[in-house]
Amino acid sequence: MADAARKLDTIDVRPAFTQEDADALNARFAGIETLEMLRAVFKENLLGKTAVVSSFGTESAVLLDLIARVDPDVPVVFVDTLKMFPETDRYRTQLLDRLGMTNREVVTPDAAVIEAKDATGLRWSYDPDGCCAIRKVEPLARAKQGLDSWISGRKAFQSQTRANIPRFEIEDGRLKMNPLGDWVKADLEAYFAERDLPRHPLEAEGYLSIGCQPCTSVVKPGEDPRAGRWRGWDKTECGIHTDNVSELPSF
Repeated sequence: MADAARKLDTIDVRPAFTQEDADALNARFAGIETLEMLRAVFKENLLGKTAVVSSFGTESAVLLDLIARVDPDVPVVFVDTLKMFPETDRYRTQLLDRLGMTNREVVTPDAAVIEAKDATGLRWSYDPDGCCAIRKVEPLARAKQGLDSWISGRKAFQSQTRANIPRFEIEDGRLKMNPLGDWVKADLEAYFAERDLPRHPLEAEGYLSIGCQPCTSVVKPGEDPRAGRWRGWDKTECGIHTDNVSELPSF
């Protein structure tokens, strides 16, 4: 697998990562400290052509700082749904400037699709799944075209739907790496303090998981950290962490 990845610069063919590849990587890096794992992964080019996808939420700085310490030239993809908090956009610029990450990509929804399917901008209020599909899932699927793998900031502790997240998995035929899958809140807080990383400005107001402005609310004491997302709906994920290319709704 490593040899195939190293040939990507000269061969215009994406290697087909398999579940066996993911299993082997999980076994190899079991118990290995995250930064050490990332250094080995990038030194050996085990991911092929990759990018880190960030929402620039309350915990995003940790993963981005770890990546920047290993390779600050890794592309950073941000899906701007056109419904984001202005504070998130300012934080994105502040954080990437601080980390020296200049390879930045912003992907937005298809204008024609928005005009046809959400001209009022209110689809979130009656069909949040459809809104996520056209504003987040489809744009990210476009951004991942040509990538062999991608890097996610998911953590298992965030909610019951994210339990048992492996460091490496296969999704959409690509290798997906979750470097922080086994981190807990205390680990993140210690890293923020150790590295003196800037916090998202809305965190202090009680927004513990931040997505689009209309569908994000303050988390109450004792609630799941993601309880403020799509409050009142039977919905816990936007859809980007599934085999979404084959499951895009026919919105």
